[in-house]
Amino acid sequence: MFPVVRVDSRSAIALEPLGTKGKFWYDGPRGERMLFKAEERGTGEDWAEKVTCELAGLLGLPHVHYELAYDESAAKPGVVCASFIAEGEALGHGNSLLFALDNRYPRDQRRYRVAAHTVDAIARVLGLLRPPQARWMTAAPAEAASALGVFTGYLMLDAWTANQDRHHENWGAVWRPPDSLSLAPTFDHGAALARQLTDEERAERLTTRDRGRSIAHFATRARSAVYASEGSAQPMGTVEAFRAFAERAAQAAGAWRERLRKVDEDVVAEVLGQVPPDRLSRVSRDFTLQLLAENRKRILAP
Repeated sequence: MFPVVRVDSRSAIALEPLGTKGKFWYDGPRGERMLFKAEERGTGEDWAEKVTCELAGLLGLPHVHYELAYDESAAKPGVVCASFIAEGEALGHGNSLLFALDNRYPRDQRRYRVAAHTVDAIARVLGLLRPPQARWMTAAPAEAASALGVFTGYLMLDAWTANQDRHHENWGAVWRPPDSLSLAPTFDHGAALARQLTDEERAERLTTRDRGRSIAHFATRARSAVYASEGSAQPMGTVEAFRAFAERAAQAAGAWRERLRKVDEDVVAEVLGQVPPDRLSRVSRDFTLQLLAENRKRILAP
């Protein structure tokens, strides 16, 4: 089983203002700055974050590492991660980067349904960034040597895990003085893996004969927060968004696809099996395994 890190919100040194969940910073055992994110809705954001972290590791993607956690004083489950921003560095979120390039970008709008968050706009920003810092790139394929190539891998992870949360504050760049600006590792995947479904719905979709209620059909409904153009009526599907970036970074996309092709489904099942059963039920594991298999098939389709 994955370990569960015990924390105490009474030892918080600062609150984290971004996002909608209870979050606080505290000092880790080696003096590192740690962030605890509470799972307050009972919808599985904690296990989704941990599982997606492990899947990103299987692909070799630069990613923030999360562990399951429990706040003992508040009696709340959650996850913890170490800060990926070193002393003297700063994180610029996607909305700020997009605004810096085009002051018409609505950086202060809501996170979702921002039609200006387009493939072209994001690609222009990525063209000005370095790839993630070397410490994050140790397992990445050589073909993904640019920020665009790495970000294409992030979108493949989104497509595989049905992550619909790649909005303009869920990606960014790390600024290091005097003038280095590099793509941040991928972070914040608690909305992935259809974690919001009830076990009753999962069980029904696992057994139904109605194609409209099947997992195969359900998988096609996942939407990214990326738009094909500002005139688009709705955001792109997660697989569609990955393919749009894959057209711009073909070698990197091919390398990421090959990484996904080589992931053994038994290893994926083992990852899911390491989540404690009080956080992830058997029916949730079965459903999630099938959802991942379906999305993998869609990504690898010609």
